[in-house]
Amino acid sequence: MGVRAPGAELNNALPPHSCALFEKGPHGDQIASGLLPDHGGRMATARSPCNPQSTVDLGAQYITRTPHYAKKHQSFYDELLAHGILKPLTSLIEGMVMKEGDCNFVAPQGLSSIVKHYLEESGAEVSFRHRVTRINLRNDKWEVSKETGSPERFDIVVLTMPVPQILQLRGDIANLISECQRQQLESVRYSSRYALGLFYEAGTKIDVPWAGQYITSNPCTRFISIDNKKRNIESSEVGPSLVVHTTVPFAVTYLEHSTEDVRELIYQQLESILPGLPQPVVTKCQKWRYSQLCPPQGVVQLNVILNICQLNQSSKFSTREHYVDLRCSLENTGSINQAHMRQPGGILVGNFIYDTFILPARL
Repeated sequence: MGVRAPGAELNNALPPHSCALFEKGPHGDQIASGLLPDHGGRMATARSPCNPQSTVDLGAQYITRTPHYAKKHQSFYDELLAHGILKPLTSLIEGMVMKEGDCNFVAPQGLSSIVKHYLEESGAEVSFRHRVTRINLRNDKWEVSKETGSPERFDIVVLTMPVPQILQLRGDIANLISECQRQQLESVRYSSRYALGLFYEAGTKIDVPWAGQYITSNPCTRFISIDNKKRNIESSEVGPSLVVHTTVPFAVTYLEHSTEDVRELIYQQLESILPGLPQPVVTKCQKWRYSQLCPPQGVVQLNVILNICQLNQSSKFSTREHYVDLRCSLENTGSINQAHMRQPGGILVGNFIYDTFILPARL
């Protein structure tokens, strides 16, 4: 069975959500992780071009395990901890709000190493820098077209990119979504942020008592982390790395400005917060247009599965006639506990599900 999974970040890689799709079939399985040059998606880890050992997490910063998921996902945590992929966060993060029973973890090799671990376990073929533009039905297969290269056909397509990017896809996939459903999906809103990563020469000292700090009094800066200190991987042979996350209002204001202009603005604000900060040798500015789901939407994110394994020789798709029996236990956080197919031939459209396509969630 051929599987295509554009947007191969943690949504696709982490069981129990999608790993079952990546068992090797006779035609091999493929994963395309969008436009980023490496694993991770919004758990991206950047490397310094001057020293590949110097890394910085530009997206997610740490993993918080609640008491509920400590039990439910214990096997995943045990595995990641046993492999050294996760370690407890022991460094000081000023301004962090902790709830009773919560435990935080960091990834010494960067959070993208979690995604990489599960993708390697899946045995799937992984490729990068591919933008999917069109999905069509061709002889009971999904034909996936990209900006470059020839179209490819698959039994299953799993989309984990944000909803606005799904709605931009052309081809038969656009006909699967009714006008009402499209309006609901178009109402979904994301927050945006910029992240600025800074890499320093070996031996550079950044003299602050914390490894991370939440900022509440700056119009630009929301979070700063001395990333190698946060991950407890400080070394005399590798220079420190630092990451800055902006506030949402700042990102919205400058969303369409040039990266160079935004980089300069963020750096100016950083210098006002940390005067005397050493000059970095390299910086990397990352725009997260779709950073996090805005809570007021009251929806839950879910992978999109287009499965046409057995369509009874029909080219008409209806979630009433050929459907996915989605059994989800929705927590107050809006996370998905389990979801699986009742029968092949189902179609589930939309990262955000109400009614047949979209199930109400409590956030």
